[in-house]
Amino acid sequence: MNDEIIQTAVPCADSPTRNLAAILFKMLWVVPGAAVLCLAIFLSIGRTRLSESAAELVVTFVYSALIGPSSAIILTLTSNRYSKRLPRLVIVISCFVLLCTATFGTLAGGLVLQWIGLFGRNTYWQDFRSSYPTSIVITLMVGLAITTFETLRFRLQAATLELRTKQVEQERAYKLLAEARLSSLESRIHPHFLFNTLNSIAALIPSDPKRAEDTVGKLASLLRFSLNANHSGLVPLSQELKIVRDYLEIEKTRFGSRLCYEIAVPDSLKDVKVPPLALQSLVENSVKHVVSQRTKGATIKITGANHSAQVRLEVIDDGPGFALDAITPEHGLGNLIARLELLFGDAGQLKVTCVENETAVSLTFPA
Repeated sequence: MNDEIIQTAVPCADSPTRNLAAILFKMLWVVPGAAVLCLAIFLSIGRTRLSESAAELVVTFVYSALIGPSSAIILTLTSNRYSKRLPRLVIVISCFVLLCTATFGTLAGGLVLQWIGLFGRNTYWQDFRSSYPTSIVITLMVGLAITTFETLRFRLQAATLELRTKQVEQERAYKLLAEARLSSLESRIHPHFLFNTLNSIAALIPSDPKRAEDTVGKLASLLRFSLNANHSGLVPLSQELKIVRDYLEIEKTRFGSRLCYEIAVPDSLKDVKVPPLALQSLVENSVKHVVSQRTKGATIKITGANHSAQVRLEVIDDGPGFALDAITPEHGLGNLIARLELLFGDAGQLKVTCVENETAVSLTFPA
């Protein structure tokens, strides 16, 4: 994004050739406009009669053509050079440039008009003295008006470009901060049951080596997914459900019949993207705080639904429930809440509902 801004900033500092071409293009309408303006002024003050308007239009056009482009070119060069060095003297410098171009333009215009026959050959200085004051006034009036307009337009473009640059830099900083926070949060996700699982595998090896081998495979799959999750913003729900099932099967090696579970998520949701280990964190919370705390164990049910472009995943157990207000940021669910906020904003929510000896922890986010 910053490269795009740099590329758009380059044309603002146009090359001299491009500036010259732009100035000459503007003169195609500025010169005739100035000539018509001068003629209108002369007619309004009675200096020129309507019958002489055609000849006077040619005279004003010649003066405008000789004064206008040279004034614009020199003003552009001086403003680019001195506007930052001497900002308070730009108007004085502009007035001096306009006076010089008006003087030389009027002198050259007299020669051109004398050559085409509109001025007499012996009245050059008399015509110059009568035209010069008018040339000075109109050149200063038009020149300073255009200079002020161009200066304000340039400042507006510069301020807009600076604002855009700051906005993009700020957005980039926010994005990097969010990515860093998300990476930091995801890097904390590690299975807390590793050592317990290894002990269970060691106990299974003499009595049930096949099941011990299967448990090792499920553990390896879960650990691999956990490591890859640090580099993934979202994963398909089918992968998340596989990890949840592997996790529950691993825990069944510890708890046996004390842990019962049911997964009732429709196949239509298998391609939905979910935060990695989000559903696993909810299931792990039920295992840790319900199943492991009861001698009779507990039942965990996992459901899913899609309503109005919102995915709702629920983990239901028959535990006493808990309040989200008591969850700390360091807790697994606190981690999940922070990730939902970063990934979905207000559209991602975690809720706890307790109804008739059942606790449902729901995870809602955009499909």
